[in-house]
Parts: sequence; structure tokens; C-alpha cells
Amino acid sequence: MSIDRFLNKHRSWEDWFGMLLGLLIILSPWLTGQANNGLGANVDPGMPILNAVCVGVLIFGFAQLEYIVLRRWEEACEVVLGFWLIASPHIFGYAGGGTLRLWHTALGGIVILLGVLTLWQDWDLSDDELARHGQ
Repeated sequence: MSIDRFLNKHRSWEDWFGMLLGLLIILSPWLTGQANNGLGANVDPGMPILNAVCVGVLIFGFAQLEYIVLRRWEEACEVVLGFWLIASPHIFGYAGGGTLRLWHTALGGIVILLGVLTLWQDWDLSDDELARHGQ
């Protein structure tokens, strides 16, 4: 199988991978050990945790929607959420250090790459072809 053929078709593993990314984002404050006080003296730990949970739930939900009924707006929303996740450490003030910032930057980048890939794969498909995805 050539790499070109592999990248040109939206596959269900991409949707499952998006759901896994959503779960990792939800759990990221606890996996990094920074859920309680590891974010810095001036940072309220509630906002980064709430942000991670909300963004993770949305990414999980959009990936699940893609698995069921594929639409381009779901993929575009994932790309936007990936950019939001990358910007979150700067917005909520935990960009100074720590592994949570690195996790959110890396996971946000992966979400963007996956969203752009799936959007590119589905760009030329008709609405009927999108509706048949997964069947």
C-alpha cells in the first residue's frame, strides 16, 4: 500500500485516535502530577484543569461524531480546539514551566495535525459520500 493511498482515505482508526487524544487531554493534569499545586504560585489550578476537561470532552465528542456521521465542520472544530489547547498555557498563566504546558502544546499539535489530515482527506467528498463514512 503506498503512502499516498494510505493518506487519501479517511479511516476509522483516525476517529478512534481522536477519541484517545480527548481522553489524554482530560487526564493530562493528573498524569503530569500538576492537578493540585504544580502550576506555579500565581496560578489557580482550577482553570487549567477545567480547561483541559472541557477541551478534552469536546475533542472526544467531535471524534465520536466523526465516527458516526462525518462532517467537515467537526474536523474544523478539532483544529480550532487544538490551537486553543496550545494557547491555553499562555492564557491561563501556566506557561512558565512544568510538564502540563508541554503536554498541552504537544497534544494540541497532534490534534491539529489529525484534524488537518482528516479535513484534507474529506475535502473533495460529496455530502452523500461523507454520510456513508463508517458504513
